[in-house]
Amino acid sequence: MTEPTRPAMRPLAIVTLLAAGFGLGGLLAGGSLGRLDAEAAFGSRRLETARELSAAYTEVAATIAPSVVNISSRRKVEASEPLRRIPDQLRDFFGPDFFDHFFSPPGPGGGLLQGLGAGVIVSEDGYIVTNEHVVREADEVTVKLSDEREFTASVVGTDSKTDLAVLKIEAEGLNPARIGDSDALEIGELVVASGSPFGLTATVTAGIVSAKGRAHVGISDYEDFIQTDAAINPGNSGGPLVNLEGEVVGINTAIFTRTGGYMGIGFAIPSNMVKSVMRSLIDEGHVVRGWLGVAIQPLNDKLAKSFGYDSSDGVLVGDVTEGSPAANAGIEAGDIILSYDGRDVDEIGKLRSVVAATRPGARVPVKIFRDGETRRVEVEIGELEGEAADEREYGVTSPNLGMSLRTLTPELARERGVEEESGALVVGVDALGAASKAGIRINDVIIRVGDVPVTSVDDLRRAVDAERTADGVRLTVVTRGVRRFVYVETK
Repeated sequence: MTEPTRPAMRPLAIVTLLAAGFGLGGLLAGGSLGRLDAEAAFGSRRLETARELSAAYTEVAATIAPSVVNISSRRKVEASEPLRRIPDQLRDFFGPDFFDHFFSPPGPGGGLLQGLGAGVIVSEDGYIVTNEHVVREADEVTVKLSDEREFTASVVGTDSKTDLAVLKIEAEGLNPARIGDSDALEIGELVVASGSPFGLTATVTAGIVSAKGRAHVGISDYEDFIQTDAAINPGNSGGPLVNLEGEVVGINTAIFTRTGGYMGIGFAIPSNMVKSVMRSLIDEGHVVRGWLGVAIQPLNDKLAKSFGYDSSDGVLVGDVTEGSPAANAGIEAGDIILSYDGRDVDEIGKLRSVVAATRPGARVPVKIFRDGETRRVEVEIGELEGEAADEREYGVTSPNLGMSLRTLTPELARERGVEEESGALVVGVDALGAASKAGIRINDVIIRVGDVPVTSVDDLRRAVDAERTADGVRLTVVTRGVRRFVYVETK
């Protein structure tokens, strides 16, 4: 029979007992007890910190709960009507199962297309903010409050460019949320998301601000998203993202998912953009947007260097619309916009968003880089009217010369449908060549190499030989009537 193993004596107990045999037990035992007391005190402090954080979350949840509403929308559809009205980017973004859960397809005889989402009360007189896709083309919108009261809501206005909508209900005793300053958010800051995920009303989740200024996500035209890891699921759309002061700092709008469920990446429209759009929808019935009148493009290191600029921070002006606010202020193609209204500009999406949020008529300082100098101009912002006047973007990929060219003549211009009447017309592009990698496409017209005008293919060849550096050469290209800059690597 195996003798049971005796538990090993703890080293601390051994030291204490031995010390007691030499009359030193009181001293060492007291030191050990002191450490234990210190550890207990430290553990107590950590527990108290956790309790304080828990209490903060509890307070935030209690503060925002009366302001969050559940929204259900209904739209009559014919039996033959397909579900393609749901934008493809939303279907792709939310996953294949999302719309099966949240939109009931019509039966053989037609029926109702139903949707679910959330919203937040923003005024005592009944205005509610939500996502545009929650109420898109709805024939009837029902709002359910936290106290179980239900109201039929009217749609005050919608804006698909930001995916925002404003509703109105006739009700008393409402609890509007406080709208905070999203610009003051810090990466890593604790936030709470609220809404109705999968139809489960009055749900709150917690996380942090994972990133700010997320653009080119593919959800809306004007993107400046707050990214968060607070659990957001289908049904959270239109609900608030809240800071620990209980202020709404964003409107939850989308999640990145492969399954239709939460995967740790959610996006919220920042509250400062929400406030601007909300005011326009309430006051004007549509969104009034500012207009600068430039075609803008991202700036990479090689392109920046070709302009004598030693950074890639900023936005490059590819073209300026004649008679636009930018033209009237003296902004030119080739200028690099560094800041707008005192705010640094390091990304084209950010510039588009801040310009759009500017009230027409406002005079705004703009800092630009030109010819080795930083300059300041003042622009009187105009009003964006329709798609044609929008700030146009032409992306530039990482550059690497493989293209076929013809000297552009008026006859060739008419044949190809291009607006320019002189220059070097691109008639072919090697898919693996430098021009293709730089973003040059068939029917682009090259009108300058560096600062040298080009009116023929021979001009272009001579200018490339004279202007290119060890790395490459900068070209001015006209694409569908709009000028842009392209840096092509020639090594």
